[in-house]
Amino acid sequence: MMSPSRLEVMRTIERSMDEILSTYLRPIEENWQPSDFLPDARSAGFHAEIRELQECAKGIGYDLWAVLIGDTITEEALPTYTSWLMCVEGVDQTIANGWSKWVRGWSSEENRHGDLLHKYLFLSGRVDMKQMDITTQHLINDGFDIGSGTDPYRNFFYTSFQELATNISHRRVASLAQKGGDRRLAKICGLIAADERRHANAYMNFVKRIIELDPSEYMLAFEEGMRRKVAMPAHFMRESGGRIGSAFAPFADAAQRLGVYTTQDYIDVLRDLLREWGIETLGGLNAAAEKARDYLMALPDRLERISSRIRVPEKSYGFKWIAGAGGA
Repeated sequence: MMSPSRLEVMRTIERSMDEILSTYLRPIEENWQPSDFLPDARSAGFHAEIRELQECAKGIGYDLWAVLIGDTITEEALPTYTSWLMCVEGVDQTIANGWSKWVRGWSSEENRHGDLLHKYLFLSGRVDMKQMDITTQHLINDGFDIGSGTDPYRNFFYTSFQELATNISHRRVASLAQKGGDRRLAKICGLIAADERRHANAYMNFVKRIIELDPSEYMLAFEEGMRRKVAMPAHFMRESGGRIGSAFAPFADAAQRLGVYTTQDYIDVLRDLLREWGIETLGGLNAAAEKARDYLMALPDRLERISSRIRVPEKSYGFKWIAGAGGA
């Protein structure tokens, strides 16, 4: 069971949730929707737009295609992430509760990401959609375990880290798509990246408020999260007939080869969080939390030394998702 002090912190933050919602979520009627960036089947120029989309998609190389599909599958596993956040202690699942409103609002914005990317991939003509859909169903069915239990401190550390990481990944895919001549895909990924950054700001704000109220306990949760290492949401990804997690390493290798999301980015996200939360100068810590802070402040340099020895393998894995892409 969560300690009474953590529950009180959650209740305190919940009382200002209306302000948080208006700051970090967009009004639905004003927000972009997937249909804004896809050919309109009602239009006389629909088929011409499809041909143009498919022609532009031909400029996307194998690794980038693999990363884009893997990112889409990750986004489409949203039901898992929503149910996970609804189970965090202090999140009251009643309709009117502030935390519940946040989770539903966040989920409704995130839902557009997988929806838009899935439709783009379907229209591209370069994806074996059945194989991709099988992977998505496996990812939702196999579950999601980041080792944080239902503790809000550890879970909001994780969401802060993960939303920053997905911002980097989508932003880099957008840049590479632009270079490859696919301006539509670049626009799509840029929009998704902007959402992820806004959501990251929200979760980092939650943590700032936690730190103000309970600095020592949060420091210990932060340390534990980094000692466990930050598992990516798709770490159980597998293809048809594969074992749990077997497709994640080649997906991550492709992202590393392209520079879409790298071990250096992992370190940089950690540095960003240390700076954003003022960890180095934070006062009022007990002895255990001071020790945790020392570990955290030394960790980026330690990870840099380890990262310098990592060698990313060349492409050796053929994804079942990619239809007619060869090994280009």
